[in-house]
Amino acid sequence: MVRDWSIRKRRPVRRKAIAPLLKDLEDLLGIDLNVDGAFLEQAEFGPWDLVFVDRTPKAVRIEDPDGEPVAALTLRGLLEHPEARRWVAVDHGAIRFLMNGADCMVAGVSGADAEVQEGDLVWVRDETHGRPLALGWALMAGSEMPTATSGKAVKTVHWVGDELWDMEAAAQLKMQSPPASFSGAQRSFTAS
Repeated sequence: MVRDWSIRKRRPVRRKAIAPLLKDLEDLLGIDLNVDGAFLEQAEFGPWDLVFVDRTPKAVRIEDPDGEPVAALTLRGLLEHPEARRWVAVDHGAIRFLMNGADCMVAGVSGADAEVQEGDLVWVRDETHGRPLALGWALMAGSEMPTATSGKAVKTVHWVGDELWDMEAAAQLKMQSPPASFSGAQRSFTAS
């Protein structure tokens, strides 16, 4: 089955419309999202529902294996909140595999949040810099991951380099570059 990886039904939303989602994320990850005064939007992207904060996708709602909706920060959202709970740290050798969408094997796990339980949505980070690499479902408890000897630790659903990451990167570039009309106006101003 081919997934439709395009943004559909993008619309502005009020904070109170997505307040329960934001509250769940803050409680679950132990962070303060602080979106007061930000321009908020909601959209569908493939099988996921996204929340955009100032035109950048920061949160995603996906279904767990039982079909229940679960909220999480996207990798871009996690870049702004490296203190978030529910993490799994991996060594340098695992990074290239994770960036290709592979599941996280226990051989690469160097540490994990002790609060992580089997079935939790977790984020995978690199042990040296703490930067997010992937998002996925924990296949065992966080306390077991560093000491396990074989098998998978995390079933990956979102990683650096996937369709959502590429869409997030394009949104970042669009926000950073000035509009074409601005640069043309600047050239004509300096030429005279």
